Amino acid sequence: MKPIKEILHPLVTFKFWKELVIMTLGMAVGAAAVYYFLLPSKLIIGTISGLSIVLAELFGGTVKVSVIVTVINAVLLLLAWILIGHEFGAKTVYTALILGPLLEFWEKVMPYQNLMEPGAVSVMNDLWFDLLCFVLLLSISQAILFRINASTGGLDILAKIVNKYLHFDIGTSVTIAGAVICCSAFAINPFRMVVIGLIGTWINGIVVDYFMDTLNMRKRVCIISKDHEAIREFITRELQRGCSLYHLEGGYTGEEKVEVVVLLTKHEYAALFSFMNEHKYEGFITASNVSEIYGNWNAHKVKKTA
Repeated sequence: MKPIKEILHPLVTFKFWKELVIMTLGMAVGAAAVYYFLLPSKLIIGTISGLSIVLAELFGGTVKVSVIVTVINAVLLLLAWILIGHEFGAKTVYTALILGPLLEFWEKVMPYQNLMEPGAVSVMNDLWFDLLCFVLLLSISQAILFRINASTGGLDILAKIVNKYLHFDIGTSVTIAGAVICCSAFAINPFRMVVIGLIGTWINGIVVDYFMDTLNMRKRVCIISKDHEAIREFITRELQRGCSLYHLEGGYTGEEKVEVVVLLTKHEYAALFSFMNEHKYEGFITASNVSEIYGNWNAHKVKKTA
């Protein structure tokens, strides 16, 4: 059995507290999306929150949406723990269980009724605007949480399972899982409302993929230069990134050259160009965007030691 100190060590690291803050803020954004744009309009997007609204209506309003959300998420967490992994499961335990309380928080801080004009049916008083606002905020929340191997719970757990075992993009996985749940709205909503919900679910998947690609974007930089050794040293020592060296022969001149290939963040990419401009290093440079990386490239580097 592991000593208590070893078990509790992750709880006192900077990474743990940083991700805890990120998860809390991400879930606060997601809860605001549900409370201000989903509940008043009764739009049923393919989410567990949408399914909970259906169930609350079927129960005649005797059970609050926040309670149903918490119960469903608690059940789905078992799937996350078993099928996806302990880290994802543990993080999702936290995010899923605070969704209900965060809905209550927004209700106490600023009830959506206070934002609605007299006679309005929703905060924006237009189903399409409510749909777009909800999808935008929820997609931001999902992308932030997926990036740190967490989720908003509920539908995201199902989407992550589809993503892991069927190897679909996370946005496609969100759409597939959401479309199934969205059809449950036929129990309380007319056909037109269900179609709007399905469109919202589809848009949600597209926007999640867009934000995920944006957050994960890296630069694949290829540099052919006679100063390749100085460039390699800057990359490995200052930027603390690994790189690959390829020995080439110029097709036009027949000269032997060396190409440096490296994956960098946008900030590191700018730092590399500043370094080369400062020292007036010349070279042939190409750069392309990369949104997915597998292997030993780390998003978080260790701090340099003296």
